[in-house]
Amino acid sequence: MLTYFQETVKVPFGTKHLDAALCFPSSVTDVHTAVILTHGAGGDMNFKHLVSLAHALASDGFFCLRFTCKALNLGYRVKAYRAVLEYLKSQQKFAIKHIFVGGRSMGCRAAAALARQLSDESEDAVQGVICLSFPLHPPGQKHVHQQRSEDLRGLLEHMSVLCVSGTEDNMCDRVLFEGMVKEMKAQVEVFWLKGGSHGLTVKGRPEESVLEEVNLQVISWMNKQAA
Repeated sequence: MLTYFQETVKVPFGTKHLDAALCFPSSVTDVHTAVILTHGAGGDMNFKHLVSLAHALASDGFFCLRFTCKALNLGYRVKAYRAVLEYLKSQQKFAIKHIFVGGRSMGCRAAAALARQLSDESEDAVQGVICLSFPLHPPGQKHVHQQRSEDLRGLLEHMSVLCVSGTEDNMCDRVLFEGMVKEMKAQVEVFWLKGGSHGLTVKGRPEESVLEEVNLQVISWMNKQAA
């Protein structure tokens, strides 16, 4: 486990700024892979799962930038995400070579949409997408799953995708989700958290133990991508 630093920053976004936090190992000269994360429709960058994952990534040698964008319009979220990506690429004190985008719920929908846009422009803009609790459909409205999954299905073969979802997630029917995964061209790994809700909580299990399990899945996948 490495020691890490955290600093809060303001990311320029048009005439505004987005609140963000950088977590990075103390030996930044050795860090070449970054992960950008954002939250779902509620909350902000200080949502406990994002903070826990950011600290775990930085402790394992990765750079992590998480940010707040509370807009509920997906197109606006994607524009904000792009501004954060450009900000990260402009930070010359960090020699970042590989970037992964991700988030939880609506945040990972925005990440997938951005990854799809970027891959149309340049094959190596981002290396992969991390989807925590991908919201395949609103509760009880499974008929919209094709529309919600369009960006994931549109990702190209060179892209790597990790999906972490709970088996009891009322916004991600497992049969529909696994059917969608079969349609994807990207290289996908799916981890199902047994008994996990949309918030990735499990009845009868301490929150810390669930966070640790999810973080380990993400870090082991990241290490495979970096190998």
